[in-house]
Amino acid sequence: MTLTLRRARPADATALAEQLAEPDIFPGLLQLPHANVELWQQRLATPPVAGSPDLMLVAERDGRIVGSAGLHPVGAQLRRRHAMMLGISVSAAAQGQGVGGALMTALLDYADNWAQVLRIELTVFHDNAGAIRLYERHGFELEGRHKAYALRGGEYVDVLAMARLHPRQPLVCPN
Repeated sequence: MTLTLRRARPADATALAEQLAEPDIFPGLLQLPHANVELWQQRLATPPVAGSPDLMLVAERDGRIVGSAGLHPVGAQLRRRHAMMLGISVSAAAQGQGVGGALMTALLDYADNWAQVLRIELTVFHDNAGAIRLYERHGFELEGRHKAYALRGGEYVDVLAMARLHPRQPLVCPN
């Protein structure tokens, strides 16, 4: 069972929506139940803006999408162009099989060696131990805790703010 990573394309919309809507997956994401296929079709059909560092990957095994991950600018502010937000999801049946690690490795290679990204940020539910371990293995560090950050299953739940700086920073000014 070979794992293949590639850019997401419009034809992946239904499979991505199904993967993100898995009952064991969506509560761990900042997504809503009943993922919208049309919204994913629109997102994936919209051509990237020239010069945008956006990257959306899917992981395929035996012709089936088993994971997805993306890097997206944190905003349009000129002074935050060096930072990107990371999101990742792995199907319940594929967790613990290296899918998340492969997606992270590909995204970090892109960020560090091609996209001029200094800082990658993410939020993760405080009790998602598997995801936190994955992020820490790839150099992410805890920066803080957001109390009652998101509604999950009828309860407001805390998330951890984590970030990773480029391992070979071209210039970092001391505080």
